[in-house]
Amino acid sequence: MIKVDSLTKKYGGFTAVDDVCFTARPGRVTGFLGPNGAGKSTTMRIMVGLTPATSGIAEVSGRRFADLPNPGLEVGVLLDASAQHAGRTGREILTIAARTMGLSTRRVDEMLERVSLTPEESGRRVRNYSLGMRQRLGIATALLGEPEVLILDEPANGLDPAGIRWMRDLLRGYADQGGTVLLSSHLLHEIEVIADDLVVIGQGRIVAQGTKAELLASAGTLVRTSDVPTLARALVDADLDFVESAATAGADALRVEADPELVGQVAQRAGVALAELRAADGAGLEEMFLELTAETQREGAAA
Repeated sequence: MIKVDSLTKKYGGFTAVDDVCFTARPGRVTGFLGPNGAGKSTTMRIMVGLTPATSGIAEVSGRRFADLPNPGLEVGVLLDASAQHAGRTGREILTIAARTMGLSTRRVDEMLERVSLTPEESGRRVRNYSLGMRQRLGIATALLGEPEVLILDEPANGLDPAGIRWMRDLLRGYADQGGTVLLSSHLLHEIEVIADDLVVIGQGRIVAQGTKAELLASAGTLVRTSDVPTLARALVDADLDFVESAATAGADALRVEADPELVGQVAQRAGVALAELRAADGAGLEEMFLELTAETQREGAAA
């Protein structure tokens, strides 16, 4: 299990992570989402002891990462696949990691096979690897010690569709066997497919968290019409809250915090013709993500 409680990180007058609290539980995949610069990577670096926190705690299996006697046996980490030693071969990197953890070098062959790196590929120097191959090597290193927890930052970068499917199945199987997976990714569809729980961060603060089903179910109703002003006035008169959904659904769309039947009745009474009326959760994770982080998006801020 991963527990983050009141975690804060400041760099001078800038607060990168601001009172972040969440838990990633065993047997589940937790998706950690947020726009660039939201604080995801800083939070994960604090978890694994690479960056000191200003205040708060981050614990893995009930202890700080620095207090784990042999961290690789308890938590597997992949934060930057390109940070591996470019002059060593893939096999050498795994062999060094295995010896550091006190493991038999037989584990090296097992992991190479598990991540589908061939003997020829494992004998190449990492500088000659594609990004996808480096991701596979990084995942092999993270899994080497058979840890109970995985912390992965953008592990699908550089993988082709078959590789993404492979990674999804691997992580799903890992969680189903009782492991804890914290997964950061910008590939929202992949998070939507694999994640059980979601934690959304923006400008260093948690803006939403819960099970995937809970967050998507709270999306309300998506309604589209050519007469948005009239519908908006009718929704205000009916005391229904709504927001514009232009970021994902178009300038003629609203997301209403009510069920579709009620929204349809309001539109009918107002004489507004609707082009679309449906539960907004069908729009998926992308719409929820963009709306929750609209004020923290680089593009949104520029607009």
